[in-house]
Amino acid sequence: MKHVFFIDESGPPFGHMILALGAYLGGFDGNFVWNRIGAEYTSNVPVWSLRVIPALAGSFCIPLAYLLVVELGYSHSSALGACVLLLMENSLIVQSRFMLLESVLIFFLLLAVLSYLRFHKAHNSSFRWFWLVTSGVSCACGIGVKYMGMFTYFLLLGLAAVHTWHVIGDRTLSHVIVVQILVRFLALVVLPVIMYLGFFYIHLTLLYRSGPHDQMMSSAFQASLEGGLARITQGQPLDVAFGSQVTLRTVSSKPVPCWLHSHKANYPVRHDVAAPMSPHSQEVSGYIDFNVSMPAQNLWRVDIVNRESDREIWKTILSEVRLVHVNTSAVLKLSGASLPEWGFKQLEVVGDKIYKGYQQSGMWNVEEHRYGRSQEQKERELELKLPTHSDIKRNLTFMAKFLELQWKMLTVKNEESEHKYSSSPLEWITMDTNIAYWLHPSSNAQIQLIGNIVNWTIANLSLVVYSLMFLTYLPRRRRKVEDIPQDTWEQLVLAGVICFGGWAVNYLPFFLMEKTLFLYHYLPALTFKILQIPVVIEHLYIHVLRSPAQRKAFGGVILGVLCSVYVSYHNLSPLTYGQPALSSDELAALRWRESWDILLRKR
Repeated sequence: MKHVFFIDESGPPFGHMILALGAYLGGFDGNFVWNRIGAEYTSNVPVWSLRVIPALAGSFCIPLAYLLVVELGYSHSSALGACVLLLMENSLIVQSRFMLLESVLIFFLLLAVLSYLRFHKAHNSSFRWFWLVTSGVSCACGIGVKYMGMFTYFLLLGLAAVHTWHVIGDRTLSHVIVVQILVRFLALVVLPVIMYLGFFYIHLTLLYRSGPHDQMMSSAFQASLEGGLARITQGQPLDVAFGSQVTLRTVSSKPVPCWLHSHKANYPVRHDVAAPMSPHSQEVSGYIDFNVSMPAQNLWRVDIVNRESDREIWKTILSEVRLVHVNTSAVLKLSGASLPEWGFKQLEVVGDKIYKGYQQSGMWNVEEHRYGRSQEQKERELELKLPTHSDIKRNLTFMAKFLELQWKMLTVKNEESEHKYSSSPLEWITMDTNIAYWLHPSSNAQIQLIGNIVNWTIANLSLVVYSLMFLTYLPRRRRKVEDIPQDTWEQLVLAGVICFGGWAVNYLPFFLMEKTLFLYHYLPALTFKILQIPVVIEHLYIHVLRSPAQRKAFGGVILGVLCSVYVSYHNLSPLTYGQPALSSDELAALRWRESWDILLRKR
């Protein structure tokens, strides 16, 4: 609303644009600081408008799930069962009731998968290519909401690659095979890339003002924003020359941005040339020599690293330079360590004699620059016959800003401190964790991210049963023992790729991530896992259970499970909707797992 630049490491800007659209339509003026979870909203915040889009996205996931199960070749009864299970999944309801993006992400993922299946099966339909384009657009939107959307996108690309390979082997399509491949590539690769770039272009166009996240970016990026550094550097000389007075900033922003400076203080003890916190490097310290004798050990060579030609000179903000000690060839760099109390907790700067390659910690650029006092400045500018300043906005292209912002978003890390409600992927499978979203200031009314435990249990069971069926059928079919028809086998495999594969690609990568994780990261995987339930049930009912008595008994079990799902949903609904307020004893009774942190107010 206020066009202030920010960075969110959770994903690209499209999701925030969606929420901003709701805020804009609700007349939000941007005057609210989102710095504390659970803070009471002021009257100017249009809460309904901010929450309506995630709520609508969560609602639309139900018909998409229905259509997806039908598109996989299963009955309308199975599709209806999938909808019922999703409707009574407490965790999905909670996540879609707040201004959060998981429901929006799941909506685009389901739409992408459904659209691709429609394209794959509609061989002679005039809408076939429309569904392919819709799939590509949905994939781009999913990735644009959160990077987690990349997992399902790669799954679809793999499925599309297999289908394209079959198209290449189809001799009846030899006259249009190049067109078929090209259109698939344009719709599923080129179009998402263009849209992804478009999200960032709009993001950077709208957010043109300096904000709290500026210091994470390079000096050139900061100078391209209104206010902040641009206000300081406006009108300053471009070319650095002999006699220039400058401030030097490290190109690296890790662990925090650092400006080269000294303190008028002495080391507490006498020591050798080794750096105090990094003994493998050399100490770098400054001193005042009023005789200006300039001994050899004070000489540093300036290497301009990113200049395009040997004749290009040192430029303010734009040039990245390496400072090399002439006598020792040590490179001035940021070690990453902090000095103790006697060093005022400042970041340590050292001389690295084994410096190799390009390291941002050893690169510096000029931010503030002047030639001297006012009269000297004018004389120097006349002597050099150069413009007094450079327009950084023109020098920094969109692609340069995009690549820098993309890299920062992928590499930025929050503080390593453990969050109270953080969890590990292993805890998600059995739902051994929860997240408290809201607590009433005077009663026990609260909203918790807790899933329907019956749903989660039967979903886990469905994964196991599907795996056993697949591992049973596969070797038997290899030996020409066909327990089920070929069409049924292909239907089962495709359902496994979408449902089992959708769960796997949205779950397993989290074991490799070094970031703080929460239960809501599991919700896309959970959605695909729930869709696996009706697939397994219908297959067992039709192709495994042969006698009417077995099918009748199995139907009774299914009915009992659905009743259990409803009972679990109903019992947890006070924690899902925040009403009615329960007593401490009633809340304690809902703590079905010891690891759940349900809040009990002491009276």
